[in-house]
Amino acid sequence: MRATDVDLQRALNYQFQNHELLRLALTHRSAADGWQGDYERLEFLGDAVLDLIVADFLMRQFPEATEGTLSKLRASIVNTHTLAGKARALGVGESLRLGKGEENSGGRNKVSILAAAFEALVGAIYTESGFDAAKRVVEALLASDIGAPGAQRDYKTELQEEGYRRFGEHPVYELAGESGPEHAKRFISRVRIGRQQLGTGEGSSKKQSEQDAARRALELISALPDERSGP
Repeated sequence: MRATDVDLQRALNYQFQNHELLRLALTHRSAADGWQGDYERLEFLGDAVLDLIVADFLMRQFPEATEGTLSKLRASIVNTHTLAGKARALGVGESLRLGKGEENSGGRNKVSILAAAFEALVGAIYTESGFDAAKRVVEALLASDIGAPGAQRDYKTELQEEGYRRFGEHPVYELAGESGPEHAKRFISRVRIGRQQLGTGEGSSKKQSEQDAARRALELISALPDERSGP
């Protein structure tokens, strides 16, 4: 077994007994060797398992939430960018098996490949050890996303509505900077409405940094006199 595979299992807090199953979950179709196959079937399975785990968690976490709210929450968590971010944090890119062409084109850092491999790993864990094992791993990895106190709020949508009501213009977001290694990047975004800078936010993805910037902007706006309010 490769050292990167050992590190990945340690990060997952899960030890594969079937090493061929782990190999399959990390093999892109560009590196598939005939009958040995690639991760696509496990990706298909993992996608369904992820949906069920997150839906179950949200049902328990937010017992009063409507179906519409739960669907939006799940979509905000089980999406390509979030899963790719988790894959980077785990070091999945270093463990991928890629063909030469995909390797040379930066496949180890491609969002679509990282997200697919993450789903394939979930599918592999489910295949080997069942739903409870997959649930334990997924909930540990996504706890900060699905258990956050502000998970039900979409600050960007709130700011768009409040900003237009207050100033007659929509917010504009700009990426102000990035820091950290590839597998654990931090993004800084700022938001303005017209010429007025309203907030700067930080997160592990551009989307999260924009949400944080919008949250800070809303806090600032709430402290300003509302000139459009009636007497």
